Amino acid sequence: MRYNRIAVKVGSNVLTRRDGTLDLTRMSALVDQIAELRHRGIEVILVSSGAVASGRSELQLPSNETERMDSVEQRQLFSAVGQAKLMGRYVELFRDHGLHVGQVLTMKENFATPRQNENQRQCMTAMLVHGVLPIVNENDTVCVTELMFTDNDELSGLVARLMECQALVILSNVDGLYNGHPADPGAHIIATVRQGEDLSSFISSSQSAEGRGGMQSKYHTATEVAAQGIDVFIANGKREQVLYDLMENPRQVPHTHFLAADKPCK
Repeated sequence: MRYNRIAVKVGSNVLTRRDGTLDLTRMSALVDQIAELRHRGIEVILVSSGAVASGRSELQLPSNETERMDSVEQRQLFSAVGQAKLMGRYVELFRDHGLHVGQVLTMKENFATPRQNENQRQCMTAMLVHGVLPIVNENDTVCVTELMFTDNDELSGLVARLMECQALVILSNVDGLYNGHPADPGAHIIATVRQGEDLSSFISSSQSAEGRGGMQSKYHTATEVAAQGIDVFIANGKREQVLYDLMENPRQVPHTHFLAADKPCK
């Protein structure tokens, strides 16, 4: 194994079906892979989207009710309901593998000071030491627009650096970074991104259907995290065994690998 500790970010479009409901089959497959990595000695910190989409599908409010709420109110309501449902599913699925999970809800301001950073680091470190898998998400129920993360891509990058992970895996519904539109038959995946390469001209600013992020956000997070000495992989979370293959035999699965910068000697 190349890595002892990794962060895995799973996007909303991986965890939900087209109708917005949770894709339990996909969740179960990802949990199976994370559990296998854990049993092989790799510590995993999971940054999971899907709470808002889960809450929206659970409540199924008529459109006239949602139209009366602004975007922040909607996120607060749907995430309050959806986060509980999402975590409940994770608890059940990981329990089948004999693994305990713990919820870490955080906000952007919690990364603003050394003391708050250390509090979060100590919490997740204690969880890992005692065999508990941290599942991290933004605390949407109390966040307002100016205090929110850009998206969970940004959050996953902060977590990976805070916890000194050796790799960050960002799972989306695309195979990686393309040199054109993914639907273009002539476009192909950029397999490797080295330090100093500027590929921003290939990045679309469009967002995903269920989440706040898009490839532009993933590219920004990946370049920043890789510059800190952490390998970053962008891959399709809907592919079978994608996470396991990335760790064991990356040539088996299409992806984009942002190469980590050499860490300076201390």
